Amino acid sequence: MHLNIWQVWIKSKLQKLEDKDIDRIINILKKEALYRDTPAVTETASKTRDPFKVLISCLLSLRTKDEVTRKASRELFSRAADVKSMAKLPTDEIQKIIYPVGFYRNKARSIKRVCKTLIERYRGKVPSELDELLSLPGVGRKTANLVLTLGFGKPGICVDTHVHRITNRWGYVTTKNPEETELALRRKLPLSYWIQFNSLLVSFGQRVCKPLSPFCSRCPVRKFCRRVGVKRSR
Repeated sequence: MHLNIWQVWIKSKLQKLEDKDIDRIINILKKEALYRDTPAVTETASKTRDPFKVLISCLLSLRTKDEVTRKASRELFSRAADVKSMAKLPTDEIQKIIYPVGFYRNKARSIKRVCKTLIERYRGKVPSELDELLSLPGVGRKTANLVLTLGFGKPGICVDTHVHRITNRWGYVTTKNPEETELALRRKLPLSYWIQFNSLLVSFGQRVCKPLSPFCSRCPVRKFCRRVGVKRSR
């Protein structure tokens, strides 16, 4: 199989993404992020600094576009801004408010269960420890880490499809699924980048480093990328 000039350069110069390069990548993406939309959950966190609203926004955002998440979050919080008032809302009413988020019926039930658990176990407060967050109904590692980082400002690495795809594409990690990626990043990503890492890569993944046919020609960090698994690009 013949390699084009770009592939030859990648193969010869970037057999491995060096740890020192991650500093340059983060600095570039931070500058680029100024010109891109802020992810919906990050926006909620920056406006409210409320772990409960971050948690609910996270639950709404799963498999849902940011613009839909933003609208649903605003409307839901306008009706119920805290755990006690949200716990009083009937499930079918929550469904109507958050529609058309993905899996809105299941999410409405999860929100009710989460509120009930927070009131019964934690006096209406969102816990600030990873294991306790993971014990909440419908909360996985992605959501738990986002609540830690955006809701409490504590170190955590939230790995969604964007973070998993991009870090493997760069050649920074070699993993099979998001959980493996989180563990790998915990071992090698500098602690100072943990909180901001997800927000930077989500924006980058939505606009440039797309799952299929990424925009490599206009990628601001292309010189650091091994393009692992990229078969077609623009």
